[in-house]
Amino acid sequence: MSEHLYLSQQLLDQFGSQCIKTEKSDCAPFERDWRGRTAAQALAVALPQSVVEVQALVRWCQNHDVRIVPQGGNTGLCGGSVPSPRVDHPQLILSLSRLKHIREWDLDNDTVTVEAGSTLKDIQEFAEQHNRLFPLSLASEGSCQIGGNLSTNAGGVQVLRYGSMRALTLGLEVVLPDGQLWNGLRGLRKDNTGYDLKQVFIGAEGTLGIITAATLKLFPRPLEQAVAWVALKSPQDALHLLHSLRAKLSEQISSFELIGRTPLALALHHIPGARDPLPDIHPWQVLVQIDGLDHSECADILNALLTKQDLIRDALLAQNAAQAQSLWALRENLSEAQRREGPSLKHDISLPMSAIPAFIEQAQIKLEEAHPGISIVCFGHLGDGNLHYNVFPAESFATAQELEQRHGEGISRIILDLVAQFGGSFSAEHGVGQFKVAELARYRDPIELGLMRQLKIAWDPKGILNPGKIFDLT
Repeated sequence: MSEHLYLSQQLLDQFGSQCIKTEKSDCAPFERDWRGRTAAQALAVALPQSVVEVQALVRWCQNHDVRIVPQGGNTGLCGGSVPSPRVDHPQLILSLSRLKHIREWDLDNDTVTVEAGSTLKDIQEFAEQHNRLFPLSLASEGSCQIGGNLSTNAGGVQVLRYGSMRALTLGLEVVLPDGQLWNGLRGLRKDNTGYDLKQVFIGAEGTLGIITAATLKLFPRPLEQAVAWVALKSPQDALHLLHSLRAKLSEQISSFELIGRTPLALALHHIPGARDPLPDIHPWQVLVQIDGLDHSECADILNALLTKQDLIRDALLAQNAAQAQSLWALRENLSEAQRREGPSLKHDISLPMSAIPAFIEQAQIKLEEAHPGISIVCFGHLGDGNLHYNVFPAESFATAQELEQRHGEGISRIILDLVAQFGGSFSAEHGVGQFKVAELARYRDPIELGLMRQLKIAWDPKGILNPGKIFDLT
């Protein structure tokens, strides 16, 4: 009997078939990343139903020299939640999908404690039922899980007002690499008692510990919201509009999404029922959401900007909730429209807001010079400097792997070198995973990278947790 079969049988014998899945058909959906860029065989898939079971699985893996790949909804774009084909040791996928209870809530404290397998949508709906808001909002919110959101420090479309998962989290419960359980589920907004350990695990992509539960902030639901689709001629004008609105409304602006014409055209082509909100074609548009402002107040502000500044070419202010939802549907379907168009080279970058217009202009020039006929898909969260900057080469490819092998290095180097020149980051909210390990080594300060390595080695000396992710310690 091979070592692989021996170990999988040992798992089955100890944890049972309700927890351990070894059949190829059962494991395959967990082994491949969402974009289909990589897949590697796992020893098995574990589906624990309790934190105690998670601890037992971690201890078993320590004793048998098996690596653990924590997995949430498997909606990530960097291969962080699937096995790495470069790892020699057996890898167990540990899915948190059955840990999905809402454990407790304290509405007077505006907090809720949820298990890591809870979907983002479930938490949003719980908050809504209690007249509260959990503001993290992503296109994958129906399937992504809060553990994965925490592990990548997810941001989404409302970071401008509410912040990313780092800002939305008060406490964590984490299973450590040796199987111990750290209970840091505190609902405190002030706690200055040494190192803030929860922040080490948030964004660590499961390489330092397995998040099993979190205490999250809730917010009052806005009594009124205004949503507008605004056409502009350039990203620079979009930035000026943001500053003008902020001067009038300050933190009431919860979302400010920049959308180029190319991604909008893809959505109009590929998404059934999608309609252009405005009668004319414009090169750039922004989707703005303002909380605590009614329709008439928002209309007055937009009209004033239309008449007093040469910024806005046209605008549509949603007249009701259904129209607002249709505008947001366009934004949320941009990634799906790209997927239907075919494989593209995706870049999740962040820049100082002031640098975004110049970056967009210079990147387009450099890319078109080096790769004539390319199509650039640019959209993102202008209010926090996060752009999704994706490229379709002139020729089409059947798979993402073929595209990466042919053009990945050349196109990405142009984009990411320019990002570095502008003081930006090659990963804003999707993490490093296994696809951006080389970028971390290339662009991160060596001292900073060395400190990260030291932390990983000190906390997980055997390299049990999520090998091949963030840095190459396989």
